[in-house]
Amino acid sequence: MPSNPILILILAAIGLVLAIVAGYYVVRFMRGSIKITMVRTGYNAGETITGSFELHTKKPIEGNKLTVSLIGTQVTKTYRDGKSRTRSHEVYRNETVIEEAKHYPAEYRSTHEFEISTPNASAPNFASSPIFQGLATAMRMLSDRHTCLKWRVEARLDAKGVDLAASKKVTVNVGSLM
Repeated sequence: MPSNPILILILAAIGLVLAIVAGYYVVRFMRGSIKITMVRTGYNAGETITGSFELHTKKPIEGNKLTVSLIGTQVTKTYRDGKSRTRSHEVYRNETVIEEAKHYPAEYRSTHEFEISTPNASAPNFASSPIFQGLATAMRMLSDRHTCLKWRVEARLDAKGVDLAASKKVTVNVGSLM
């Protein structure tokens, strides 16, 4: 048995962090779930992503809003002193509100259809928008082999307490935007 108090504190801290993370996911699971369904996961710029998601609450939930979003995240991996470091930065978000604030009773089930647009270069004022500026910066950095642009569709019930959320990876070809 270790008698070093620093080692004991470190092990206790790691155990506490693991317990908190596990507890969060247990509470989230006990509240309910969201399941996203899409026919396809590859899109070109300007296309519309269509799909549906099923919301199932196991306990009563006071919802602030129910949304579906297309999120683009620039992921950069750097190497320094033999160590790798990964940094993520959101460069695109297109969010659609499906329902405003609502009370969801226990064992509530509903299916929601959604349509969400991918970045569209032919939209008026797109080239001067902050979205284009963020995507342009991300695309310039993509020439670096250690940077990539990851996309996902996320359905989220923003609620009091722990949110319910699910996401599905998609591919968006934005090369034609630049």
